[in-house]
Amino acid sequence: MLNPTLEIRAAIEAARLSESRIMEFYSSMSQIEDAQANITTQADRDSQDIILGHLYRAFPSDGFLGEENTDLYATLPKTGNRLWVVDPIDGTRGFAKKNGEFCIMIAMVQNHEVQLGVVLDPTRKRLTFAEKGAGCWRRDGRMPDIRCAVSPNGHTARLTLARSRPKVPGKLEGKSLLLAPEKLLETYSAGLKFAAVARAEADAYTNDYPTYNDWDICAGHILVEEAGGRVSSLAGRPLLYGAPGYQQDGFLASNGLLHNALLAKIRPKG
Repeated sequence: MLNPTLEIRAAIEAARLSESRIMEFYSSMSQIEDAQANITTQADRDSQDIILGHLYRAFPSDGFLGEENTDLYATLPKTGNRLWVVDPIDGTRGFAKKNGEFCIMIAMVQNHEVQLGVVLDPTRKRLTFAEKGAGCWRRDGRMPDIRCAVSPNGHTARLTLARSRPKVPGKLEGKSLLLAPEKLLETYSAGLKFAAVARAEADAYTNDYPTYNDWDICAGHILVEEAGGRVSSLAGRPLLYGAPGYQQDGFLASNGLLHNALLAKIRPKG
């Protein structure tokens, strides 16, 4: 990214600091094969404290929203002209199972719109980041930054769909059944699914959870849009962040070319 702002640099630095602590845990922990979807770990709490501490020192007048209720989080301002939104380990189930399907997600919101997002995949050393108006970028290992662009696929019959892992691997159900994808990309982490769309590794990612939190999708949202794609609710409405309560109505992230056709297949009736 040319001329990165102080904010995106600080977000990447915070993710890198957190990455070191997470991988210490990851290398020494025992696998939890039957980990549940709502599992949380000490690594989640430590990761969040590292990220929020770094960002608060850089931007003490901003607000901060995190998933974990740590002692540090309790002392931080929750409102401000800008709001930092953090998921310290997105895909904790993949982290606990030790299959590598987790990431660090950091976003900054202003006026209910995402201004920047960072998704860091520690096990594969893949960083995807974006800032409003500056594009989406990938940094893999020691390779130089490369600008991301969504896939050029305009045919729903050739859809590659990113989705959460089902109980039966590869089984089509729910929204994936309605969309009839040609290929599936399955992972526990929402951030990795958004990054896959931004990197043109998948054409779309959809979720019909009745409620979810800003930190579940906030950072990934801007990756897709800055890579040339589109993100909306399943009703086609824009997603707003930093408002009271939970997100609702599910969402679709796509390469843009397929967005309306996919919405027509999965849009809630009524």
